Amino acid sequence: MNQQAPEVLPAGHSCPSLGTWALKAGIMSLSVPPSISRNSAMVNEPRGNGGPNPSLGGTESSKESWRCSSPGLDPERHERLREKMKRRMESGDKWFSLEFFPPRKAQDPANLISEFDQMGAGGPLFIDVTWRPTEDPGSDKDRSSMTIASTAVNYCGLETMLHMTCYCQSQEEITGHLHKAKRLGLKNILALSGDPVDGQREAKEGGFHYAVDLVEHIRKEFGDYFDICVAGYPKGHPDAESFEDDLKHLKEKVSAGADFIITQLFFEADTFFRFVKACSEIGITCPILPGIFLIQGYRSLQRIVKLSKLEVPQRIRDVIEPIKDNDDAIRIYGINLAVSLCQELLASALVPGLHFYTLNHGMATTEVLKRLGMWAEDPRRPLPWAVSAHPKRREEYVRPIFWASRPKSYIYRTQEWDEFPSCRWGRSSPAFGELKDHHLFFLKSKAPREELLRMWGEELTSQESVCEVFVHYLSGEPNRNGCQVTCLPWSDKPLAAETSLMKEELLRVNRRGVLTINSQPNVNGRPSSDPVVGWGPSGGFVFQKAYLEFFTSRETVGALLQVLKKYELRVNYHIVDVKGDNITNAPKLQPNAVTWGIFPGREIIQPTVVDPVSFMFWKDEAFALWVEQWGKLYDEESPSRMIIQDIHDNYFLVNLVDNEFLLDNCLWQVIEDTFELLNRPILQ
Repeated sequence: MNQQAPEVLPAGHSCPSLGTWALKAGIMSLSVPPSISRNSAMVNEPRGNGGPNPSLGGTESSKESWRCSSPGLDPERHERLREKMKRRMESGDKWFSLEFFPPRKAQDPANLISEFDQMGAGGPLFIDVTWRPTEDPGSDKDRSSMTIASTAVNYCGLETMLHMTCYCQSQEEITGHLHKAKRLGLKNILALSGDPVDGQREAKEGGFHYAVDLVEHIRKEFGDYFDICVAGYPKGHPDAESFEDDLKHLKEKVSAGADFIITQLFFEADTFFRFVKACSEIGITCPILPGIFLIQGYRSLQRIVKLSKLEVPQRIRDVIEPIKDNDDAIRIYGINLAVSLCQELLASALVPGLHFYTLNHGMATTEVLKRLGMWAEDPRRPLPWAVSAHPKRREEYVRPIFWASRPKSYIYRTQEWDEFPSCRWGRSSPAFGELKDHHLFFLKSKAPREELLRMWGEELTSQESVCEVFVHYLSGEPNRNGCQVTCLPWSDKPLAAETSLMKEELLRVNRRGVLTINSQPNVNGRPSSDPVVGWGPSGGFVFQKAYLEFFTSRETVGALLQVLKKYELRVNYHIVDVKGDNITNAPKLQPNAVTWGIFPGREIIQPTVVDPVSFMFWKDEAFALWVEQWGKLYDEESPSRMIIQDIHDNYFLVNLVDNEFLLDNCLWQVIEDTFELLNRPILQ
């Protein structure tokens, strides 16, 4: 470390108010909100601020001021699944989809959600989550089918289909599950009869015997709300009287209201081709997706074959038997076999897309998709932040920047909102929900405690130790334990690509005790296709104001306020401590657009704002993360815990916006001037 971090006064030390500091600094034009009620209106009418950015102005107070009249940026957000399929089929654009099952172990939900995020990057048209009758699948438990599917659609932004089975459920229970699924934003159901539970073959009293009954019930009770998928069996259902009889039942399911079919696994392309031909001959015209199973181990193959009651072709057995104890050899063979099968399927005119049974292991599936050229290596971001796939959020196009690295938390805290701003961060919106459930699997770090300690320090000796963690996160260099720091409490994922544009500047300020948790460079009219800062559809241009958010000591804040008076017309700022004592120069607490884009045939989109009112809600979460995710790694009375608690109690959270996006970013000079002032000798 080049310079010792600024000393922090002991917890509980009384500090001069920010208002007093501001007066001493000569800053007069400011707002010092004493507190912001949790029940107050959460958004103010936006405005432009500094520089030739598009105006956010207006005097409308109704929610209509949120709405854009031009088409949205991402048409797929407004399409239901069957419409997406139809459009892809008409254009000849092949797709893939992925199946997952609920995790069995308590620690696995967080890992599965991480898998969703990784697999979602490849651009699946949808995923589906299986229904596990023995594990209370419709409950709110972390490992339930309903919870996992809801998390995928709401927090991972994935078009999601929920399996639902008939066995061991009454009609009332099924209806309740469907109502819950609808409320949670799920709008696709795979209707199945299901496997018997504990050998029980009879339907529950008042329940359904067959999948066709479930399809009819969904259409009767919910009309056209759900898109419905049903299962097809290329060699006939094992319990059917004959292949022809099974096809007749499949036709009944489609006639009852099913929109498409996914097949049981098979091993040879000709099996699928014969099945599609037979379906066509009896009048089934909906899309039929082949179910692809990757052989990844001898035991898993035996288990799947037993469950599906399928025969493995002799040519495959002849290869696998000699290598059944060599997992790596079987894995390589399974991938090669799947690639060959998929290539043969795609070469026909009968396959609109491929559906993969992942068994919750995405690496092999990813490798197959990459070899097929179907994996989207760099899918274009529709917006600068991660979207949710909940239907009620399809018009959402504006968010505060503070949750840029914690989008799941933002979605969680706004889940009760009925409407979301689509054009402007308007003046009428419900309050943010409190964040007390830091334990929720989709909000906590996916890394285990032991790994977090290796990254963040098994023992902290000073606040300089904390600075080192931030520096190693930014630099990517291993820490003293030889461990890479891949996350922080405020960001559970790798650095954004645009961070590389200011990496050296960020490293310099973090070494001096300015602990950055959010930032963006200024951007002036870069193409929307830019691989680093681009977002939105082709042919557009994107703009950004430089933004910097950080924790720092009260001593540094005192000097910063002195320096900011030189930048009063250019830099907007907001400074707050854990108790809520805060100061901002945002006129009338109005939001400031810091990201916007111009696209052909559309109004200007302003997806990211710095909103002073929202910042006061974010600060509660930002300060709490010090203790909830970092401090609690250590024993309560340990020196390490006390160091983190001391930062929580005495540091300030600061955000700065440089409104002159046409000029070089001045925020680094603001920080430099602050430390120059701190280092000046004190005159006696």
